[in-house]
Amino acid sequence: MNFPYRFKVVFLSFLAVFICYIDRVNISVAIIPMQQQFGWSESQVGIILGSFYFGYMITMTLGGYLADKYGGKRVLGYGLLIWSFFTIITPVFAYSGLWFLILIRILMGLGEGITFPSWHAIYARWIPFEERTRAIAVTNSGISFGTVFGYLATAIIIAQYSWEWVFYSFGILGIFWYFFWNRSVTSYPEDNKNLSDKELELIKREAPSNSTPPSIPITKLIKNGPFIAIAIATFCNNWALYTFLSYLPKFVNSPTSSGGLGIELGSNLFIYLILIPSLFSIFSLLLGGYIADTFIKKGYKVINVRKTVNSIGFFGSSMLLFLISFQESLIHVLILLSLVNFCSGMAAGGFGVNHADLGPKYTGSLVGISGSFGMIAAIFSPIVAGYVLETTNSWNVIFYICSGILAFGGLYYVKFASASEQFE
Repeated sequence: MNFPYRFKVVFLSFLAVFICYIDRVNISVAIIPMQQQFGWSESQVGIILGSFYFGYMITMTLGGYLADKYGGKRVLGYGLLIWSFFTIITPVFAYSGLWFLILIRILMGLGEGITFPSWHAIYARWIPFEERTRAIAVTNSGISFGTVFGYLATAIIIAQYSWEWVFYSFGILGIFWYFFWNRSVTSYPEDNKNLSDKELELIKREAPSNSTPPSIPITKLIKNGPFIAIAIATFCNNWALYTFLSYLPKFVNSPTSSGGLGIELGSNLFIYLILIPSLFSIFSLLLGGYIADTFIKKGYKVINVRKTVNSIGFFGSSMLLFLISFQESLIHVLILLSLVNFCSGMAAGGFGVNHADLGPKYTGSLVGISGSFGMIAAIFSPIVAGYVLETTNSWNVIFYICSGILAFGGLYYVKFASASEQFE
């Protein structure tokens, strides 16, 4: 059976997101023995975890512009090589001192920041409209697959070898990926010699964008209500997402006296508590994209579909996070964490794919700019969580903050989002 060549582009983009996240979250587990070895405080740990996103924020906008202007293949390929190199040398910087580690985390963020705007720009030119939500959902599932693999592999490598080997082994994977990416993918389908005439005709007829925009309408962007709704939703989603990407292993490992679960790093129970909620996220990401595409195909208004699945993600996650603080049973916490991930994944067909509705030609730039704004949350949420833990020694306040921010983001998106084209 011959699969369409665009599926290969989707698969390699999925792997890029997978590698992006294993290199991003490995420190969330490795930070536990690193903190013990180097004697860092909780607030210093928060700064280390948040520093990555400072660099990430800077290059999201730049990456979107470069991908729209020059094509996503080179931008994503070179970016992944750069951050893979920085991953490999992370232990050297950690042993050099706290601020050297913070520096290398910022540099890693600079490399990874181009990831999402780059493949969004490629998809705007490669993926037919009716397949777009599913393709994005599949690619975004690399977040959950990468998170699961990153957490579990890091715990196993630390138990068997040391935390340093986590960074060495993960960084090498990116180099292997680049070899296949460089050989197989082109920024524009018409430049790919392996593409059949039939598939090229389909893509050119139905892909959201087949041209390069002349410029980025920055002034119009910052005044546009529907785009601001995407940016606000991205910020609120990222606050909760990156709090738990950074701190879930510490929450599972922290003593029960502080509201943690008190599970030993590397134990089977630790692995199950990380693995099971993440599997729910993978399933719901794929399901959310499929449901959104199905209802759009059946004739439902695109904006109604976007708002519905987005509301499931934001309001459902908000309520469930709030309830976690009242639980004393380990199994109840596990169930709620799994349902949080399920609801969050359902939002795959909401704000996360709304950019191409507003401006197909500017998809990479829209993703980059809204993502850069969202990275403000990614920078400060781990820092806030670190200071909360240091001053209150309690996880409950962290859950309340995430719950309230998600509720606000869901309400703002319902009120102001649109699926009508805003930027021609």
